[in-house]
Amino acid sequence: MHGTDQTDVGVSGCLPAVSCPFACTMNALEKELAELMIGELNLEDIQLENVSADTPLYGEGFALDSIDILEIALLVSKKYGFELRSGNPDNQKIFATLGSLAAYIAAHRVR
Repeated sequence: MHGTDQTDVGVSGCLPAVSCPFACTMNALEKELAELMIGELNLEDIQLENVSADTPLYGEGFALDSIDILEIALLVSKKYGFELRSGNPDNQKIFATLGSLAAYIAAHRVR
């Protein structure tokens, strides 16, 4: 590499947005959660580099259904040590996007 040919690496340690437009904008928990969901739910059509904190869990984005959400609740319980309850009136907000779920986990996790 020549002295004048340096690549600008962002604060996150990633290359500019051309290389990773979405994955580099996620925090560590969001990325971990996305990888967990993609792997455990066999979401073969979802690529981590196309996911961001704003990616919806229902509909476009992850395209999850209610059974998938139940599976996520079980995964969260096992991995992060707290239970997501089906009767929680905030579930629609909690499960709206990857970022909203990650924020809820960050606030309630015990491990």
